[in-house]
Amino acid sequence: MPWPKMNMCATPFSLLFLWATYMSATRQAEDLVPLEHLSSLQPSKASLVYFRRDTSPSAEMFLEQLEKSTEALRDYGISVLKVNCHSGKASGYCRDDSSEGKAYLFRGHVLLRELPTDALFSVDAIVANMLFALLFNEVKYVATVADLQKLEDSLKGHRDLVFAYVQAVGTAEHRALMEAAFVYDSLKFALTTEVMVLRSIRSGEPDVPSSKLFFCHCKVATDLDRPCRRTLMGQPLTTLNIHRFLKLMAEPLVAEATEDPEKVSTTHLHLGLPLIFILAHEETLEADKGTAEFVAWQLLGKAGVLLLSRSSISLDVLPRCNVALKTPEEGAPVKYLVLKDVDEIIALVENGKQREPTQEREEEEEEEEEEEDGENYEQEIQDDEVVESVIRDRKRELPLEHIQTLTEDSFAPALAKTNSTAVLFYASWEAVSLVVMQSYAEVAARLQGTPEIMLAKVNCWDWPDLCAQQNVTQFPTIKMYVEAGRWLAYSGMWGVEEMLRFIDLSRTSCPVKLTTAEEVEDYLRIKTSVSVLGLFDSSMSEAREAFVGAGRVLSGYVTTGIYDEEDVDILSHKYKAPLPALLLARPEARTVIQLSKFSVQDVVEVIRRALLETFPEITVGNLPEYFQLEKPLLLLFSDGALAESQEGEMRRLATEERRKEFVPCWMNLKNTPAGRRILKAYFGSSLPPLPLLLWINLHSGGQVFAFPPDQSVSEANVLAWIEKLKSGQEVPSAVLSGDEWKPRLPAYDFLSMMEPSLPEFTIYSRGSVGSYQKEEEEGPPRGKASLGMAREDPTEDSVVSELEKDQLTGGDLRGTAPRLSAREKQAKRHAEL
Repeated sequence: MPWPKMNMCATPFSLLFLWATYMSATRQAEDLVPLEHLSSLQPSKASLVYFRRDTSPSAEMFLEQLEKSTEALRDYGISVLKVNCHSGKASGYCRDDSSEGKAYLFRGHVLLRELPTDALFSVDAIVANMLFALLFNEVKYVATVADLQKLEDSLKGHRDLVFAYVQAVGTAEHRALMEAAFVYDSLKFALTTEVMVLRSIRSGEPDVPSSKLFFCHCKVATDLDRPCRRTLMGQPLTTLNIHRFLKLMAEPLVAEATEDPEKVSTTHLHLGLPLIFILAHEETLEADKGTAEFVAWQLLGKAGVLLLSRSSISLDVLPRCNVALKTPEEGAPVKYLVLKDVDEIIALVENGKQREPTQEREEEEEEEEEEEDGENYEQEIQDDEVVESVIRDRKRELPLEHIQTLTEDSFAPALAKTNSTAVLFYASWEAVSLVVMQSYAEVAARLQGTPEIMLAKVNCWDWPDLCAQQNVTQFPTIKMYVEAGRWLAYSGMWGVEEMLRFIDLSRTSCPVKLTTAEEVEDYLRIKTSVSVLGLFDSSMSEAREAFVGAGRVLSGYVTTGIYDEEDVDILSHKYKAPLPALLLARPEARTVIQLSKFSVQDVVEVIRRALLETFPEITVGNLPEYFQLEKPLLLLFSDGALAESQEGEMRRLATEERRKEFVPCWMNLKNTPAGRRILKAYFGSSLPPLPLLLWINLHSGGQVFAFPPDQSVSEANVLAWIEKLKSGQEVPSAVLSGDEWKPRLPAYDFLSMMEPSLPEFTIYSRGSVGSYQKEEEEGPPRGKASLGMAREDPTEDSVVSELEKDQLTGGDLRGTAPRLSAREKQAKRHAEL
């Protein structure tokens, strides 16, 4: 197999496999002359070979399905070969009458299995049967109840079993099971098509039961005389549902919580399932554990169960409460309940029934039904703020009339009409793309009446080849195509002003060549943005070339100019800039930097550091720039603009020499409300009065020191205080955890699944559309969210509808099936993510 298998903790490719089916470009199976096919079979690689002898209708139908399955099989490392028996010297398979109506599966030159083409009646059947043949040691067919019992006995204490009943081999359910078996090598898989085997483990099944999947907990089984405990998957057998189910089965049966339930987050919440907390008392701990385990087995796959000590919850919770319920709805409070027995706990989850909360401080919750146009909209359960915003704005119609929709055919001609074209590459099902589209539409409206700039969009869901040719590997992506075939990739924040600034700066080819002293002075007087001027004489070719490369890297983010004329020494003396030098011109001041390192990367780093403000206002957007300096932050929190005296004192602290040691900065809590949560994390509910000056050492010890409130914020007082805390005379107000800053739950990393090493999601190119080459080196760090954070839009909102009806399909039906499936099925398939 060309792919390494993944254990249950790895993110499997199956999340995107259905989407990859649509996005993969059509590849034809290889037609070979008879004597060539054996030599073309690679050692250890699987190949499905069909010897074509006739042109009967049944053969043509099989060939049609074989062509459709080529890409899917290639994703699993299986190549498809067709041998024309009427071309060249006939091989033995062509001469053998018994080979008619059969296809052959080889590994290298070794024949593994011959399969009748009648059994390969669809793409699902072909993929399922090929994987079944390749995984014959991993996936066992169970014909009798005794076979199942024997298999379970062999796995007890060692390995868990995934057992499925499918109505027939070759169905979509069979394929979904085989795809899961291909990924999860830590589990044993088995299947049956025998109804009697299904009825032996699940009574009451109809004469024609639907497909079922069971997780058999054999690894924890100790009794050899009893079957393994089994958990039924309640959803239909699809690739996504199986992955979701197995992810839940991998979670601990009962987890122990050590903090307030409001702060607890688990995989169950991430997948849209509730959490049940069993409130334990020290004197009844063992009994409470037994209750939690019993409830957990009953609700396995439906809810998470945690054991929570009474000492970990608020004293306001009444002593008689014995259960807490946390639902996945964002912002929903934790409910503390008094339940009589475990049956009420189970009914709380399975039937949605619960007793009224006994907390006197809780008010009776009112259920509100949203009615619009005579329809009731079910409340969506989301764990992603981006997806939630898409759902919230689903009735908002976007003004897309100023954005041109491009296809494979119209892409190159459209870009040829203007020297400045911004293109948004997006996926119509992906939440972040839809949110960015709102900002992009506002950008287009702001640029209306600017004919020299064109804004366009490409739906990579409909045109995967075009996006692959333009090196688009994540959604959304904005590229600015400028003259001479250059393009610049945007990596900033998704705000309207930020994108407008990028588009405006991208129109200038950097670095700008300046030839006179007057041009230099005019260039430095630009007040709209920071300008960087490089001064070089004729002998400084290495430094000059490094600056030119840096200017291309930073195109779209900062304007760069270069002056290397014979009289450069005059300007060097005028600006007191020893050559080779950089001159940074801000509206308020100019800064001179002498270059000492002459690589593109070094010059880019020098410019980026120089662009940082001496006394910056920290925001969500710029915090990473200052955080990566790895210096302590001298951060002044203020509830509004700083007083003139305070700002003056802080700026006096921000000398060049002191900024080598720490970063003086401030935060306006009105502009950045997240700062209040930061302060709450440091001081709890008893927040000190504002303004508040803190020394935050994030990179060494995580200590947070608060400036004494009885002292005024002056240069002398602050410097004396810093010396005290360095010498250990001050006690930190808080100590931050040394753990890595990670999301509470892992995201679905779609980008990693799109890498070439995972061929199930490789986007193949069918032809050249444009010849746009990226001239600059690697640009600023990417600021986009990966598809690993994206979620599919679970509603038929007007944003999606507006995007869909604006697509140009060019005369074929490309995009019709994806859009219909996105509206009818895929939304539901991804809603729980």
